Amino acid sequence: MLYYLFDWLDRTFDFPGAGVFQYISFRASMAAITSLLIMLFCGRPFIRFIRRKSIGETVRNLGLEGQKEKEGTPTMGGLLILAAIIVPTLLFAKLDNVYVIAMLVTTVWLGLIGFIDDYIKVFRKDKKGMPGRFKVFGQVMLGLGVGLLLSFHPDIASTKTTIPFVKGNEFDYAWLISWMGDWAQNWVWVVYVLVAIFVVTAVSNASNLTDGIDGLATSTASIIGGALAILAWLSGNIIMANYLNIVYLSDIGELTVFITAFVGATLGFLWFNTFPAEVFMGDTGSLALGGIIAVFALLIRKELLLPILCGIYLVEDLSVIFQTWGCKHYRRRHHLPPSEAVPIECRPFLMTPIHHHYQKKGIPEPKIVQRFAIIGILLAIVSIVTLKLR
Repeated sequence: MLYYLFDWLDRTFDFPGAGVFQYISFRASMAAITSLLIMLFCGRPFIRFIRRKSIGETVRNLGLEGQKEKEGTPTMGGLLILAAIIVPTLLFAKLDNVYVIAMLVTTVWLGLIGFIDDYIKVFRKDKKGMPGRFKVFGQVMLGLGVGLLLSFHPDIASTKTTIPFVKGNEFDYAWLISWMGDWAQNWVWVVYVLVAIFVVTAVSNASNLTDGIDGLATSTASIIGGALAILAWLSGNIIMANYLNIVYLSDIGELTVFITAFVGATLGFLWFNTFPAEVFMGDTGSLALGGIIAVFALLIRKELLLPILCGIYLVEDLSVIFQTWGCKHYRRRHHLPPSEAVPIECRPFLMTPIHHHYQKKGIPEPKIVQRFAIIGILLAIVSIVTLKLR
């Protein structure tokens, strides 16, 4: 909104300083500052409001140290995160940009799914929340929409992406069905849609799994967001894109405004979410953060970088999968009845997701979060360096 106001002032009255709003770097910086200030100034009143309404976290008994103290901690802080992302984006971004519209829809859509899940847990007193199949359905619908948008929108349609560590690093998904001959270009959109659905569902659920100890999901998301901001700006700058020999995407630089608001919001939330947490984001935040990262990567054609950039999410996901497989294998091998638990010493991990494994080993929460954050920073640097390492 402010972009259009100052653009009008600049053209009509030659208003001093109004031209600075033409620069993405300025508007991105302002979006980050605004989102951070929204979190810092509204965080405390929001927490007091949630506490007065008795909207507290219901913690399952997992036998973890310090878990009992978390019971009743204000939750649904994801609402404040979403507000701190959406408001600066509306103020400083070009709202006729298709990429910005896609990210705003993503934020609202997954925020709504997460909110319904939290509402059921908090107000209906159902610890299971929304049935998993409904959450997955919502994620699939979002992936379907994003895949179709990137396949058929007249201004941005393309099934090409960036593949890391390879010279001439464009990869066309049509190659996967090249055996179809001339039909490949007609049906490649189906492959691309399936990829988009997988990416959105996997990353959104992985973010939800990572939100298990104070500050972990927030710090991880802010680091990933910072790397995505750099990648978006480079992809939208024709000079830098040509220098790095990467795909230039016209108008994609506008997403830098959105993602810097994302970084500001997550860092601001970390102020209150760091150990010991004063507020939890709930599924309202965790589902939305993961979905935002997934869709953003798809829009800037960097989804194949996600296994590196989101390495923390990947390990959290794989730990759960490996734990489930290991326990099933042990049950079959030793003919255990369903009512009998697999001995802890016979499980691949003491508990999953993997951050709980380290909790069980007696490592304090803050140390786990700090070490995961250090690994996340390293992975973010490697992801950016892949633009030159080919």
